[in-house]
Amino acid sequence: AKEMKLYSNAEVTWCQEEPKNMGAWAYVEPRIATATREINKKEIRASYAGRKPSAATATGMGGKAHEAEQNSVLSAALT
Repeated sequence: AKEMKLYSNAEVTWCQEEPKNMGAWAYVEPRIATATREINKKEIRASYAGRKPSAATATGMGGKAHEAEQNSVLSAALT
């Protein structure tokens, strides 16, 4: 909480390897909003960086497709 007050205007991004419908995103997104609202008196909605919703846990298309997808996720998280 102390550190969060120092960066009250920071952007928050949640990054996960799992598809959006399988990872922790649905659980943590409202909790991040609540935490920022309670600590900073200003609600910050986290952005999502990760795979699109999918029925499969992995691309299943071999190493190159997985690597490209990972690079895309990391790029989205860090920009």
